[in-house]
Amino acid sequence: MRIHLLPPELVNQIAAGEVVERPASVVKELLENSLDAGARSVEIDIEEGGLRLIRIRDDGVGIHPDDLTLSLKSHATSKIKQFADLERVVSLGFRGEALASIASVSRLTLNSCLRGGLEAWSVSGGVGQIAPTAHPEGTTVEVRDLFYNLPARRKFLKSPRTELGHIEEVVRRAALSHIGVGFALRQNRRPLQTFPAGHGQDGGLQRVAVVLGEGFAKGAITLDFEAGGLRLQGFAGSPSSARSQPDQQYFYVNGRVIRDRLVTHALRQAYEGVLYHGRHPAYVLYLHLDPEQIDVNVHPTKHEVRFRDSRGVHEFLVRTLRQAIAGTRPWTLNTQPTEPGADPAAEADQRLPTYYQSSVSLRIGADALPYGNPPSLVSAAPDEPSGWTEEDGPARPTVFGETWAEPYQTRISDASVAPAPPLGYALAQLQGIYILAENPQGLVLVDMHAAHERVTFERLKVAWAGEGVRRQPLLVPVTVEVGERAADLAEEYRDEIRAFGLDLERLGRGTLVVRQVPTLLVQGDAAALVKDILADFALHGTSTRVAERYDHFLATMACHGSLRAHRRLSLAEMNALLRDVEATERGDQCNHGRPTWVQMRLTDLDRLFLRGS
Repeated sequence: MRIHLLPPELVNQIAAGEVVERPASVVKELLENSLDAGARSVEIDIEEGGLRLIRIRDDGVGIHPDDLTLSLKSHATSKIKQFADLERVVSLGFRGEALASIASVSRLTLNSCLRGGLEAWSVSGGVGQIAPTAHPEGTTVEVRDLFYNLPARRKFLKSPRTELGHIEEVVRRAALSHIGVGFALRQNRRPLQTFPAGHGQDGGLQRVAVVLGEGFAKGAITLDFEAGGLRLQGFAGSPSSARSQPDQQYFYVNGRVIRDRLVTHALRQAYEGVLYHGRHPAYVLYLHLDPEQIDVNVHPTKHEVRFRDSRGVHEFLVRTLRQAIAGTRPWTLNTQPTEPGADPAAEADQRLPTYYQSSVSLRIGADALPYGNPPSLVSAAPDEPSGWTEEDGPARPTVFGETWAEPYQTRISDASVAPAPPLGYALAQLQGIYILAENPQGLVLVDMHAAHERVTFERLKVAWAGEGVRRQPLLVPVTVEVGERAADLAEEYRDEIRAFGLDLERLGRGTLVVRQVPTLLVQGDAAALVKDILADFALHGTSTRVAERYDHFLATMACHGSLRAHRRLSLAEMNALLRDVEATERGDQCNHGRPTWVQMRLTDLDRLFLRGS
């Protein structure tokens, strides 16, 4: 069979198969064009889920009349001119395929008026001749009867309701990436979504609240970190707001929403240790970096990117997001961002009232752990005179044989007394499992074991970090067959792997021998550990396998070494534990991602007892 050139119409339809998958793909491409044109307001009209009509109108700079016909041709664009521009793409679109592809599978009409111009012009994808029309400044693209000439493709589309759902998600993504632009989506002339333009951090939080809900916005951690030419901004959901599915995860690179395995892995790793199994974090994050450090010309949909320093980006995301999560306390959510490089635990200690600093020991087995405690609220020890006599009135109630402390509200009427701490002061234990505490908002319930487990785990991590990774030579070295590529990686990242406590030596093209392992992992599977580490380096340019196994080991120690159920505590010990939870990184969740405490406000309690109704 002889070789021949395909007709342009067929070429465009083949290209459309990559660019235009469904009506939502059309909306995405046209929205990107509007945003690249500097639009401040975008209106989207949909009929029958986009199958009958997609109309997008913006108030951008418009298209010059001489370029209207050219804009419908393949690889015609105003955004790049030469190869050097391709290495520094700052616009959302740049391939020049969208309009031509859409026009090849629909009946497309393009109307535009230059900003500041007096005349408007129109062109049809089928006719290709421009004609005068009435139109305000900006551009309107009207797409009718999508896939009318490709009935097979049309059959694969879902119901109009499903297709509309995909379009709504595209609009939400655009609304989150461009806070200063107003968006309005209508279905059959009925308003569906309206996002007024916002400005600054407050505008961003308001937009996030509209898109993801007030619940996410109220519990979100505000981020603004910058280091090494990278800047991460946005809002990360608190671990307690994790969801059963990853439906609220938005990540943008230089304003472009992306789906990237490296980014997903980094963000998941940053939340490790604070998420309950099977739960997914929610976030809206914006990464800014030099356009030369990222390649967006990977796929026609432009959802995939490649970072030139993937390892650096991965480490930056893990470090900054982990620091932000660690810095949260019951009173810090949705406040000013943590300063890069700051010690969240030290900052928290500085914010605590001075009476937290007195020391009480809560003994677990043979170990004594110091806890801060407000001594003025703790009754005298059983073997010391309390100064209470029957002449003073009825005896105060007791809890587990101890005299009940007076309510702290009676003591804070004096302005010189420090304010009550966030988790309040202990009242009693419930079934030896929960601590009941009172704070100005109402009642706090604390899971005694979960809270102490997190405190113990964080202390163990600090202790092990101070000692560094201890190594132990293997009496019988372990031989591992990894393949030639993995063996090359072992040599390339030799120093990094040695820092993990592993000593590897290459014996052949695809064979390694393990001569030394971390002491804590000496009983583990050294061969599997080496293979996992090399697989991480192949995918992400870094590995956290050893750190994860260390954390797992320390978490097990913390779990077995923490308070058990039905252990009776004195009021001093209960208050001491509350103070430590407040000052501990990630103190809101235990090592397994379960909450350590919950707040029941007075209004919630009033509602239970129908007070005020």
